[in-house]
Amino acid sequence: MKRLLLVLLFNSLILQLFGQSPASNSRNKIAPEICATMDRGESADVLVIFKEKADLRAAQALKTKSEKARFVFARLQETAARSQQNALKLVQAPGVSANTLFLVNALAVEKADATLLRNLAELPEIEAISADPWVEFAGPIASIDQAGTASNRSGVEWGIENIRATDVWALGYTGQGITVGGADTGYDWLHPAIQPKYRGWTGDVATTDHNYNWHDAIHDYSPLNNDTSGNPGINPCGLNSTVPCDDNSHGTHTMGTMTGDDGQGNQTGVAPGARWVACRNMERGWGKPSSYIECFQWFLAPTDLGGQNADPDKAPHVINNSWYCAVEEGCTDLSVNELMRTAVINLKTSGVVVVVSNGNAGSSCSSTFGPPAYFEESFSVGATRIDNSISAFSSRGPVLIDGSNRMKPNVSAPGENVRSSIPGGNYANYSGTSMAGPHVVGLVALVLSANPALAGHVDDIEDIIEQTAIFFADTLDCGTSLGTARPNHAFGWGRVDALGAVEAALQWMPPVSTDSPVVLNASVSPNPMHDAAFFAFENLSGDTFLEIFNAEGKQVYAKKWGAQNRETLRVSFEDQPVGVYFWKLKSGDGVASGKLVKE
Repeated sequence: MKRLLLVLLFNSLILQLFGQSPASNSRNKIAPEICATMDRGESADVLVIFKEKADLRAAQALKTKSEKARFVFARLQETAARSQQNALKLVQAPGVSANTLFLVNALAVEKADATLLRNLAELPEIEAISADPWVEFAGPIASIDQAGTASNRSGVEWGIENIRATDVWALGYTGQGITVGGADTGYDWLHPAIQPKYRGWTGDVATTDHNYNWHDAIHDYSPLNNDTSGNPGINPCGLNSTVPCDDNSHGTHTMGTMTGDDGQGNQTGVAPGARWVACRNMERGWGKPSSYIECFQWFLAPTDLGGQNADPDKAPHVINNSWYCAVEEGCTDLSVNELMRTAVINLKTSGVVVVVSNGNAGSSCSSTFGPPAYFEESFSVGATRIDNSISAFSSRGPVLIDGSNRMKPNVSAPGENVRSSIPGGNYANYSGTSMAGPHVVGLVALVLSANPALAGHVDDIEDIIEQTAIFFADTLDCGTSLGTARPNHAFGWGRVDALGAVEAALQWMPPVSTDSPVVLNASVSPNPMHDAAFFAFENLSGDTFLEIFNAEGKQVYAKKWGAQNRETLRVSFEDQPVGVYFWKLKSGDGVASGKLVKE
């Protein structure tokens, strides 16, 4: 026994002499800049990252977006609850604020002191403790209307016509039945171009429901965001806003490009029939990795305004991310970047398309280096001009920051001198890949409104948009990456083409399964009809949901019931105006949709 004690004491002495004591090992988990903060006796905002990662592979075999979302949500919550319990006890003891980010299995801890950080680092389940810094987003480039450009006039904006979205509208597809999401500086939901498109809008400001439709991830003021008076606490939206609010204008502009139409001639949105939900992830242009991830998490399973009762069935189909965590502003921790990559992966696994602006660091080669744009899993978008040339500011590939040499962007879209909504009921022309990304989000909504069965099949949606994009070559070669290649480092697969994508989407069929998937048979008669339509269904099973939308995307009928095999349903249209309507049926594992006309 004495010999064993001597050996242990000797080993402990050697470990301490060479810096490998248990205390030293736990300190190695802590990012160097946080260690320096601890040594100064200061507290720090950190991200506590856990080793355990949820196994989501089974989601690939699930057939519907709803099934995928529910599975991913449950598995992520289970994993976080199991692995974070000891850390939460430590954090809650001193009353420190902590936010559970189950989407990536991490904790965002504010003002953690040296003692708490050391105790956390000693937990074997913790992989790393990284900084959670405030990072500035440069935002778009203000544009001046140029004589002769289409964006100077009231009407359909040039970018919408450029990608042939108006041709898709002519087919009857405007994004109806689809929900888009925006993570940005916030949104002026009272703007007449986007208010009618808000999912919570009831037609009356007083009764509009913001639950599950809006989330504010800004819980503190950025100390780096001083206004002209030097007071960092002035923000028109305040903190934890319970209604959509924009403290910058950037977010309102992007939402206008996705869905905007004020009914007075300002047609700014690619998918005016779609509905939108949103999350504020920046405080007057300053965000944190934790605020970015919190919004990603909310899109997986939106909550009520109290942050409770999460519901993955209310997740949007596609989200726009016209921001990036700038390396030059301090977003350099690869552990944190990997967290954001995990957030993108898990969202995609749940069936959400993640569209990302590629960045405004062009025109040099390999200028795509800000997360989340450079991730393989992000659907990144470059910016084009009205003449279909690539914008000089649009970031190029190939990606070198992670040594992958991957090609980015995925596609390109109109992003220069784009006119859209800004707070106060106004309009302005902005330039940036921030303006290009929303065009692609609107395109996803058009594709899904044309073929709702595509919902949740993220890779197929992205492939359709890439393969139907119109090829353009770049005049610049980047080493062995040729500007004439497809895809190339400037345009990606090309400038998106809405009509081509929708035509391809209409031909898409769900993957064939060896499980003999259920095929729903549905017919509507008469069509055209006058006062009522009769729906005849076959192969129904279990929970069945029928929705009918008008041409503007507003739901005019909904019925949910338990069904068995064959059923006939009469739907009255006596109170509905003449026009085109769209229906969508879900029953068991099957989906069917169609169009009918009231004369």
